[in-house]
Amino acid sequence: MQPITPAGLPDLTLAVQAGGQSRRMGREKALLPFPDRPLIARVVARLAPLAKTVLITTNHPETLAFLGVPCYPDVMPGQGALGGLLTALEHAPTALVAVVACDMPFASPALFRRAWEYLHRHPEAAAAVPRTARGWQPFHAVYRRDLCLPALKAALNQGERRVARWLETLPPWPVPAEDDDKAFWNLNTPEDYRRALAFLTTGG
Repeated sequence: MQPITPAGLPDLTLAVQAGGQSRRMGREKALLPFPDRPLIARVVARLAPLAKTVLITTNHPETLAFLGVPCYPDVMPGQGALGGLLTALEHAPTALVAVVACDMPFASPALFRRAWEYLHRHPEAAAAVPRTARGWQPFHAVYRRDLCLPALKAALNQGERRVARWLETLPPWPVPAEDDDKAFWNLNTPEDYRRALAFLTTGG
């Protein structure tokens, strides 16, 4: 695979979260064929054009070296999804950080741009996060590094590990997303994987 060379928004880092343990899937989700390349490669290629730089958070960087982008293990191991978010914000070199889960093959560039535009219009806002009927979508969101990083460190130091509960303390701006529910599909199980592959063949 050719190295990713992002050339997008100058103040935006794309951070792909690949630190999960994939227990329900039974194998490493990031490396699932989708359909003919690793799932994480699809996600990176789909969103990298938005950003100035790309990074990946993973506790197994050697398995993702083929992507040709920096990979970082958790700076606070054992803290779950919030720990992965902390790692992304710690290592991002830009003011804004677009965070996406590696198992979201239909993540929406348009929604990320909508979130970025809002944060540009509202410099006081800490984050722009889609909210659906299922709740916040924190791993399809854009965060303002200088406001979110200290708040996240404080929450983790106080023992908080629930992403949704931390988000409510910010609070984020809810990105309108009613028109693109598939953007938030997570491939957590083999059934999810088969469903997404079937959708892909129909134009996804």
